[in-house]
Amino acid sequence: MSGSRVVALGHHQPERVLTNADLEKMVDTNDEWIRQRTGISTRRIAASTETVADMASVAGAKALAASGLAPSDIGQVIVATCSAIDRSPSTAAQVAARLSIPSAVVFDMNNACAGFCTALATADHTIRAGAAQHALVIGAEKMSDLVDWTDRSSCILLGDGAGAAVVSASPDAQIGPATWGSDPTRANAVRLVDEWQPRFAQEGQAVFRWATSELPAIAAQACAKAGIEVTDLAAVVTHQANLRIIEAMTKRLGLRDDVVIARDVVESGNTSAASVPLALSKMAERGELPSGRPVLLFAFGGGLSWAGQVITAP
Repeated sequence: MSGSRVVALGHHQPERVLTNADLEKMVDTNDEWIRQRTGISTRRIAASTETVADMASVAGAKALAASGLAPSDIGQVIVATCSAIDRSPSTAAQVAARLSIPSAVVFDMNNACAGFCTALATADHTIRAGAAQHALVIGAEKMSDLVDWTDRSSCILLGDGAGAAVVSASPDAQIGPATWGSDPTRANAVRLVDEWQPRFAQEGQAVFRWATSELPAIAAQACAKAGIEVTDLAAVVTHQANLRIIEAMTKRLGLRDDVVIARDVVESGNTSAASVPLALSKMAERGELPSGRPVLLFAFGGGLSWAGQVITAP
């Protein structure tokens, strides 16, 4: 086999919906202010007893079922997360146990919002090297645990959820080379602060300028590495950080008018490492992903880090 491909997707979101109207009762804000600055109308919030591993396991189970593979076929489980509190056993180990995956290599990956695309590249490299035939890659976050509910600039942004992909060996490469990197000189622009009770914090304007001015050209590099033009894309799924960022980035990419653009942030909020697979899986479920066509995945965030690749839609 000379490459790998995404063969199945799955996702999970908590039942509780937190609306902008709900937030008006909690902090000095209003629906118009939130929509104008972020585009977000709702976000999902996990119950106090619902863990990152719980959400990751449900999303992973759906992807595994859709793939038609047996749990014993999976040779690698990676969970991208920055909000899981368990260090050992890892979230990936817990997912493997719950899904009866018997002997895969399991580990968590923290590259913040870029985590899923980084993990997907890692799974692709593992399969290309012959170290596994099938991998389960999950992005899962309980960002509500990290929210300062008194900070109106950040509490309006975050939500919880998980998205998953099964990746399998393929005679042709349907996951393109990764475009990834970081700017550690600006690492504090998006961060978790406080040693024992982490809280999300960011320099919003700095992140907005960085994402809209510098990242479109980097995202376009993923297309070049995959051997296609930006105008060949059928769909684009960026990190669901903020609708204004998504629209500014995709406009600067110079896409065709008929390209499908993920805007799941409107109803799900910013779910960090879960945002790309969550949006991708929901698009597939709605029949919005054109099978066999190129899709750009691109994520960015804490670090400041970025990662992305072009995949063929399953």
